[in-house]
Amino acid sequence: MKQFYTFVAVFWIATSGFCQDIEGSFPNALKTHLNKYNIKSNIAFEKYEMEKGQVLFDSLVSNYLIGTQFEDYTLKSFEKKKIKLSNYKKPIFILTYASWCVPSKGEFQALNKLAQKYSKEVHFVILFWDKKYSVKKIATKFNHNITVCYAHESYKNDAPIVAHLKHTLGFPTSYFLDENLKVVNIKRGGAQPSKKNSFVQAFTMNYNTFREGLGSLLIEKDIKDEQLTTN
Repeated sequence: MKQFYTFVAVFWIATSGFCQDIEGSFPNALKTHLNKYNIKSNIAFEKYEMEKGQVLFDSLVSNYLIGTQFEDYTLKSFEKKKIKLSNYKKPIFILTYASWCVPSKGEFQALNKLAQKYSKEVHFVILFWDKKYSVKKIATKFNHNITVCYAHESYKNDAPIVAHLKHTLGFPTSYFLDENLKVVNIKRGGAQPSKKNSFVQAFTMNYNTFREGLGSLLIEKDIKDEQLTTN
């Protein structure tokens, strides 16, 4: 995917009313630590120091975000309309997108393959930062094992999730939550195969990238390298 990340400070004065005043909550952790991260990461990416930018992101996640309590957001999906995250009753993998982002070769196919294999253990959610009509067509690319949702600034009650997720860590971003909505891990989106990579190579790269993140939710599962097919 042509990675489209937003590295902007959050205007918490406008959105702080939506954060629960609970020590250890995900929104409060962002409120406390995000501004310092943004300053450093902006400098790194302005200098095209991509590896340093990734190190800064990983440090933010590992030192301050893992173990925090995610908000029990209410999501709007095409199939079930509205549903709270806590209703899933099992670990959740949330991947945020936008319809104008161009996915890399094999990215959607890799997600479908993983969801088909692990949907009994993990609930897969794709969250688009778009209005419903903008997402409707692209939603058909995902199989029934993935819940496709959408959120937008103009929709009533979407302000908290937009403020906490879209305008903080950017997108595409993967959130891995346990059954109690504790943050287990947060990663960037899929792989970044080059134009020279074949579809099978790109598919495999994306599959392994997402599967690595799922490994934190599937501790008791054997998810070692396997022979992949696109069927």
